[in-house]
Amino acid sequence: MRFLAVSTAAMLFALPAFAVEGDDPAPPKPTETTTMCEEGQIFDDKTKTCVDADEQSFNDDDRYKAVRELAYAGEFDRALQVIATADNIKDPRFLNYRGFIHRKTGNISAAMAYYTAALKVDPDYILARSYMGMGLVSMGHRGAAKVQLEAIALRGGADTWAYRALSDALAGKATY
Repeated sequence: MRFLAVSTAAMLFALPAFAVEGDDPAPPKPTETTTMCEEGQIFDDKTKTCVDADEQSFNDDDRYKAVRELAYAGEFDRALQVIATADNIKDPRFLNYRGFIHRKTGNISAAMAYYTAALKVDPDYILARSYMGMGLVSMGHRGAAKVQLEAIALRGGADTWAYRALSDALAGKATY
């Protein structure tokens, strides 16, 4: 039994540390997607034009990049429009950003539902844990936020932006 506990702990610490967008603490830089394109569009580097987000030439990684950029720019409706075009709307990245958008617009209960859904799909998705923790801090649930911080560390994320951002929120520092 002791071997099983040690093996399980070793497996937890061996999990990959999921870098949060390259572990870059800065919001994404605006591109033509946020500066030129209309609602529901993403800039296509190949054609150098704005194209509808549901265009077949885009994959969900392209859409996610656009969603992240739009969400950080405060273009929440546009980000949600791009999410709606995803091939896999249950991708935890899209569920997480739905949560992010709802948290930023003040609908914390909806945000928590989306973070929970993202973690149900991928319990190791530390960005969802971080954003959920920030929402919990905003609700005054510091103990529950600390549980998320510990879960990030257990998944090898103690040296990531996700961990630092939640730790800062718990310390009362401003976070995005």
